[in-house]
Order: sequence, then C-alpha cells, then structure tokens
Amino acid sequence: MVSSKDVAKHAGVSQTTVSRVLNTPNLVKKPTVDKVMAAIEELHYIPNAHARSLVQNKTYTIALLSGPLHNPFFVDTTAAIVNYANSKGYRVHVQFVNDEKLNEAYTSAVENKVDGVVMSCILLDDPIFEKFEKMDIPFITYNRKHINNKHFVEIDNYQAGVLSAQHVLELGHKQIAWIGGPSTVSTFKNRYDGFAHTMSDHMLSQQYVIQTDTTKQGVKEAFEKLMHLPTPPTAICAATDAIALQTIDEATKAGFHVPLDISVVGIDNVDISKHGRIELTTIGSVSEQNLGYLAISELIEMIENKKNSCVKITESVKVFNRKTTKAYQ
Repeated sequence: MVSSKDVAKHAGVSQTTVSRVLNTPNLVKKPTVDKVMAAIEELHYIPNAHARSLVQNKTYTIALLSGPLHNPFFVDTTAAIVNYANSKGYRVHVQFVNDEKLNEAYTSAVENKVDGVVMSCILLDDPIFEKFEKMDIPFITYNRKHINNKHFVEIDNYQAGVLSAQHVLELGHKQIAWIGGPSTVSTFKNRYDGFAHTMSDHMLSQQYVIQTDTTKQGVKEAFEKLMHLPTPPTAICAATDAIALQTIDEATKAGFHVPLDISVVGIDNVDISKHGRIELTTIGSVSEQNLGYLAISELIEMIENKKNSCVKITESVKVFNRKTTKAYQ
C-alpha cells in the first residue's frame, strides 16, 4: 500500500510537506501543492481520513436529522444536503426522524463526534435547542425553527398560508378546507396562522380545519371526514405538498376529479409537484432554492471559518399556479 512517505519521495519533498498539503494547502506554495498532488495521483495514494481528523481536530462528518421520507420535501432536501456536503469533502450521517423519536435521534447525532448538525425535526419549544447552543458545535435548522428564532433557514411560512387561502378565494371558492399538521411545529403553526387570518379577514367559516399527524392514513381520514360533511369543501388548502398529493390521490380513489370537482393547493413546491402528470398548484420560494442546500452551505461555512454564526434566512414565497385549482362555478 502506498504511504505518505512514498508520496514525499516521489515528489521530492518531506513527509511533513505532504501532510501540510493535505491538511492546510492554503499555507503551502502553489508549485509545491501541484507537485505533491501530481505524485498522489500518479501513485494512487489514498489519504488516511482518521489521521487527517486527528491533525485537524475534524471528523469531516456532519449529522443530518431529516423528517420522514413519506414527505417528498425531505427526499429533495436530503439529496441536496448529501450531494453538497460530499462535494466539499464531508460525509453525512442521515437519520429520518419522527417527532416521537426525537430524543433518541438527538442523542445518536452527538454521541459520535461530528463537525456540525443540520436538522429539520426541531419542535417550536424543543429543549434540545439550548443544549446545542451550549455545545461547541455548529448547527442549523431548516424548514422548521425554534421559538428562539435563531439558526434557521425557512420559507415565509405565514405568508405561504396567506397566499394559499388568497389563491382559492380569488377563484371564487368560499367552502375552503385546511388539512394541516401538529401546531408544535413552526412550519405547520405559521402556515395555518396565515391561512386562518386570511379566512377571518374575509369573514368566512373555519369549520373545515383538520390537523393531522401528516401520515397517509391521517390525511385519508381527514379527506373522508371533510367530504362527508353536509356541505363539503370545494377547495382544500394543504399545509404541505405531501398532504396535497395524498389528498389528490384520495379524491381520485373516491371518484372525484381534481380540479373539476375540487381544487387542491399545496405548499413547498417539491420537485415532483412539477411533474407533467401532476402539475400541482403550490406555494414555494420565489428563488426556488432548495432549503436543504441553503442550510448545508451555511453550516459548512460556519465549520470552515470556525464561527457559530446566528443564521436567520427567510425566503419570500409566491404562488406556482398549475393545474390542480380552478375557478368555482
């Protein structure tokens, strides 16, 4: 097996210089870096990651605590996070977490040394937030945020709820339902608050509001309950695209046509919402930036610059008007 000693001999430099090129190349003259890197490539040398971590006091490992995979938002963001981290030389330990298993996930994330934590599972009043702040480790949340209003990347969730309601109101709907999630989560709470305030401004009833656990079974039960009301809704505002897509599936199974019989609008603008066979009307970031990408790029910036910056990013939102809503007739 090729060693760093072999690389040093081949490049005509000391073993210490090889180590410096691998660990602090910015402190080595470019001709020397080029010479050492050429030797590494010619000899097919693979640096020892454990040795590098001891030298730099870094593990080149990031913990990702993501939401469950039944939500395509977390499929999109996990891919973005892992791909970007890998491109910067970091491995990612991924956990897909349900809210009832949060404490186990937090413990698992920090019991092994990592350089930073990125997570989308934090609750509004989660005690883990203060613990992370006291630990000497960079962290950031995305999609969700803590009540302390720090270390987060999100879309404007309140405005997303407003735009969702406004969109179907402008189409003439008055019997408008909301299918949401737990209010212990900032995303669901703020989106519902925006929806509710808009409905109140138009002096419309909120008898059609159902909060779910966001699972397929929970959304199925919510849809069935709504459609069995004496006056069913003509439009459904879903708190996420995942809920909207499941609602459309339940409507189709029940013999309804979307949007001829019922309009459905989501929030998140996930990749699959743009699919030609779906064309989901939804609310999403104006920039269409992936929140996972934004979060991991900020986290790695903190790690690399050795500073635990207080990141606060809220992306503006807009309506992506596609084919699952129509004017009420």
